[in-house]
Amino acid sequence: MGSKFQVLSLTDAAAERVREIMAAREGATGLRVGVKNGGCAGMSYTMEIAQEIRPGEDVVEDKGVRVIVDPKAVLFLIGTQMDYEVGKLSSGFVFNNPNQTSACGCGESVAITPAKPEAVADQP
Repeated sequence: MGSKFQVLSLTDAAAERVREIMAAREGATGLRVGVKNGGCAGMSYTMEIAQEIRPGEDVVEDKGVRVIVDPKAVLFLIGTQMDYEVGKLSSGFVFNNPNQTSACGCGESVAITPAKPEAVADQP
C-alpha cells in the first residue's frame, strides 16, 4: 500500500480543510482524489470521502491527514500540490499540477499529460 515517493503534497490550508471535512464524517478513512474524463478541456479532478482503502491505491499521509489517490490518476497527479483557497465569491481545493498543460476558462476542467512511468521510477 502506498509507494516509495509521494504522489502529491498538501499545503497547510488544504490539510486543515481536509481535517475539517474528515471530522464531520463518521467512519471516514480519508479523502479520495482522482481524475475523470469530461469538461471542455478534457479532464476534471474528482474528490470523495473514502470509507476504505481499495487495493492498488496510493495513500498520502501529509500534515496529519490522509489522501487516497485513485490508481488510474497517479500518473496524472505526480508532483501535484493540493491547496485550499478562499476567495471573495468562492472557496475550494486547487490543484497546482506540473502535468497540467491547459485549463478551460471556467476553471472546471483541465488538460493533463500523464507523467512517463520511467520518470516515476527515477523518483527517490
